[in-house]
Amino acid sequence: MSIASFVVFLGSIIGKQLAPDPAYATLPVGAFVLGSALATLPVILSMRSLGRKSIFIACAALAVGGAMLAIYGLAQQSFGIFVAAVTVMGLGLAAGQQYRFAAMESVPVEDMSTAASRVLIGGIVAAFLGPEIAVRGKNIFEVAYAGSFALLIGVTLLAMLVLSFYKEMAAVALTDDDKGSRRLSTILAQPVLWVAVLSGVAGFAVMSLVMTATPLHMHFENGHSLITTKWVIQSHIVAMFLPSFFVPWLARRIGELGLISLGAVAFLIMVVAVFSRYEFTNYWVSLVLLGVGWNFLFVGGTTLLPRAYRESEKFKIQAFNDFTIFGVQAGGALMAGWLLASFGWQTLLLITIPVLGLLFVAVLYWRWAERQVARDGVA
Repeated sequence: MSIASFVVFLGSIIGKQLAPDPAYATLPVGAFVLGSALATLPVILSMRSLGRKSIFIACAALAVGGAMLAIYGLAQQSFGIFVAAVTVMGLGLAAGQQYRFAAMESVPVEDMSTAASRVLIGGIVAAFLGPEIAVRGKNIFEVAYAGSFALLIGVTLLAMLVLSFYKEMAAVALTDDDKGSRRLSTILAQPVLWVAVLSGVAGFAVMSLVMTATPLHMHFENGHSLITTKWVIQSHIVAMFLPSFFVPWLARRIGELGLISLGAVAFLIMVVAVFSRYEFTNYWVSLVLLGVGWNFLFVGGTTLLPRAYRESEKFKIQAFNDFTIFGVQAGGALMAGWLLASFGWQTLLLITIPVLGLLFVAVLYWRWAERQVARDGVA
């Protein structure tokens, strides 16, 4: 998680300095997310045969290699090499989101939301650690920010050491119902699946778009300092993960759908908070709401997803879910700089509204389909 917060904070700033055109400033962040999206399918499917632990460690090692390449790219002042480096780091991070599924699979169904939330708590530390080492490492070496990536390598190597102690859960015996894996088209026909997937899509698309553009709009267009910008991004990332302490309690009382609805409302208020006023407080409130809304949508969608698959189908559907989510997230990050440069901040914010509208339609259809099934059952 520290890798993600590090790249999100620093990627567009370095991109602004190295890119041949300001519209490409957010390309490193987009390439980072794109790398994660491209690696999602092979990473998850390889876990089926090789196990989660070996893939977790291999992906962490790949992230280290990407950070080393980034140091070389900075030394050469090459935008192309730097973009390639963060893409490799993204490839290495592709296994990161599977930690939540590994945790969920180790507990009873009623504790799944708690397990997913507990994993996300690590993001609170990452919120400070990633941007902090980015700033503190800037001037360690002669080449600016090379020391930042060196510190990130140290953090990642420490994570690999911790992962070496991880013990995988034994494979769960399949029931007769689980053994018959259904066709993908049959699984995709379930409305509940699309509510779960679109919750993640909406959360990551909106979060990626706004968060990636914020350092550019705040630091370069409105003159806020790098330290102030760092504080807003750190607060945002804390807000992404801090709700994980109470989300399990909230989910038990209002359910996944209630959690998803609260997340969408937080996003709408976020748009209003920073739509036309660009003081520090506006950015801070908006980015905190962005983080809280993401948490509610992500945990709600993740907890809802197992309703749509059997045990034998989990890797296939988890891969479909994460590939869709991170593909859209990559698109948001890639478009952020172009949208900001070409159409402005307000247009960028307004684009988030149709995304939430699509989720709203999916929820309505799911509820309608459930009522139809209940009515037919009674009949």
